[in-house]
Amino acid sequence: MTFKITRAAAAGVALVSAGALLAGCSATGADDASDGTATVTVAIDAGLEPEARENFDARVEAFEQANEGITIEAQEYTWTGTTFAADLAGGTLPDVFTIPFTDGRGLIAGGQLADISALVAELPYADEFNPNVAQAGQAADGSQWAIPIAAYGQGLHYNRTLFEAAGLDPDNPPTTWEEVREAADAISEATGEAGYATMTSSNTGGWILTTLVDAFGGRTESDDASAPEVDSAEVAEVLEYLHAMRWDDDSMGSNFLYDWSTINQDFAAGRIGMYVSGGGNYGNLITQNALNPDDYGLTTLPLTGDDPGLLGGGTLAAVSPKASEAEQAAAVKWIDYYYMAKIADEDEAVATAKLAASLDQPVGAPELPVFGADQYAEYQGWISPYVNVPVDQMAPYTDAIFDQPLVAEPRVATQEVYALLDSVVQAVLTDQNADIPALLAGVQAQAEALYAR
Repeated sequence: MTFKITRAAAAGVALVSAGALLAGCSATGADDASDGTATVTVAIDAGLEPEARENFDARVEAFEQANEGITIEAQEYTWTGTTFAADLAGGTLPDVFTIPFTDGRGLIAGGQLADISALVAELPYADEFNPNVAQAGQAADGSQWAIPIAAYGQGLHYNRTLFEAAGLDPDNPPTTWEEVREAADAISEATGEAGYATMTSSNTGGWILTTLVDAFGGRTESDDASAPEVDSAEVAEVLEYLHAMRWDDDSMGSNFLYDWSTINQDFAAGRIGMYVSGGGNYGNLITQNALNPDDYGLTTLPLTGDDPGLLGGGTLAAVSPKASEAEQAAAVKWIDYYYMAKIADEDEAVATAKLAASLDQPVGAPELPVFGADQYAEYQGWISPYVNVPVDQMAPYTDAIFDQPLVAEPRVATQEVYALLDSVVQAVLTDQNADIPALLAGVQAQAEALYAR
């Protein structure tokens, strides 16, 4: 499958003209798009390294040159489960922002995102999305209110240098959870660093706990999404596993309040031997946390139990409901250009990869396809001359990821249940006498109330 998008070339980047798309919007009845001008605030990761910010600014300049009348203003933004709702309600988010797959359907049902579905339907690849990916950003009628820009399967990230210091072979990472535990113990004993660490706060504790439960063969939600299943033997088994690593082995370090940002920081700094997160984390570790590429290793999660699976998810690009019609049209053009063209169009994929490589930014980090395996392979061919990531060090992941059965995240009250589970993971790691059955019974009751609501 080849995506060949016709665009008007400008500064090496081609885009549909602003006037054409904005004129198409006027049919909805609003006239604020008639002059084709708009100023749009767009999300940019906080704390980017200078080279990464230079890359971003270069792309903004190219976009504005190709879209006369549209002005792009960057706003630092990082999605955080504990603050996002307040930021959205307070109107402090940029016009274009990103959200996890878990948030899409709920925000759409609540009318908290702009309905950009008519604009999305006009994109040349609108019918080519992987259905399992696209549904995260769809309303009940199937219209696409948010655009999937990245998908992932969870991975086990590990520090090759710490592996070597502990006498472990970094080219043969653990393939079972018992081997993960043994490696963590060896790393902690040899280096004094955390052999294994896990997220526990800002809803990430529940996210990673759910990931491990899936990998151990359990689930935290019924198949029909009608009820939570957090009080289960598999959830208890994972918590007992973490409890043993923490209290019997003392291999989990001393920080038990990690969230996504802080665990990335400590991993990049060489203070963590292994942790679980999205398989595409390499880019963030490089651009925001100055990871030494030589330290990095990535492998798939061990799968065990009767029905194991790999939790998958991803990121949606969405538009604020406060954006005017002109701003919404400009926002979709920005999403198409900044997020999508670099994977859907050969010319833009090559231009983006070439620019990133020239600025020593990562090109070729592993990800799951937004469209399909065939298009993903085609995309990899486009960018292959510019790949600059340590692909051999990621081979344990990339060689096996497509053979692992993917499991979607829970569909109901996802972030709220994750938040409840944060406290359980924290308790297990900070209280040697934590009563796991009692903790799970309490969270089950609270989760059932959320589902009933």
